[in-house]
Amino acid sequence: MRLLAASLLPFLLAVAATGCARAAAPITPVDHVDLPRYMGRWYVVGIIPTRLERGNHNPVETYRLDRDGNVCTWYRYRPDRFDAPVKLLQSTGLVVPGTGNAEWKVRFFGLFKAQYKVGWLAPDYGQVLIVRDARDYLWYMARTPQVSEADWQAMLGRARAMGYDPALIQRVPQRWPERGEGSDVFHGECE
Repeated sequence: MRLLAASLLPFLLAVAATGCARAAAPITPVDHVDLPRYMGRWYVVGIIPTRLERGNHNPVETYRLDRDGNVCTWYRYRPDRFDAPVKLLQSTGLVVPGTGNAEWKVRFFGLFKAQYKVGWLAPDYGQVLIVRDARDYLWYMARTPQVSEADWQAMLGRARAMGYDPALIQRVPQRWPERGEGSDVFHGECE
């Protein structure tokens, strides 16, 4: 039994290393993002959520270029239900030079940086798939709160081709128009 285990060990290590190498392969982003055209409001339609995003309703990302060429980002959501008070989180997208504006480092709370890659972008800039090489999080966003079932299925296929498990991608609760307090709150002042 020990001899069998010892002889299989190099094989198992090689298989594990191959699997890890494949999973760790970087995702190739789109060639170019026209930043002024990309700015504005994006409804989060599908997601592999961070802990902060679990259970959020009506989440919207709003982007605005600042005078330094960075992207001021506001994440707006209602925690756990459609009638919860609106919450806003601000971050800053720092475009990575030489990436055609398709990769950013997003800085949260002035301390943490996270990878942001535009893995797919519709030619009309109506939908986008934001990915990370770690394949731990994903954001599918659109200029409208809902997408067709065909668009949803196409996104799942794109995510699978990038190495994601489509079973982990969740639809995000979106119900518009909103009424009442906070319905017109999407951003604040950029820092």
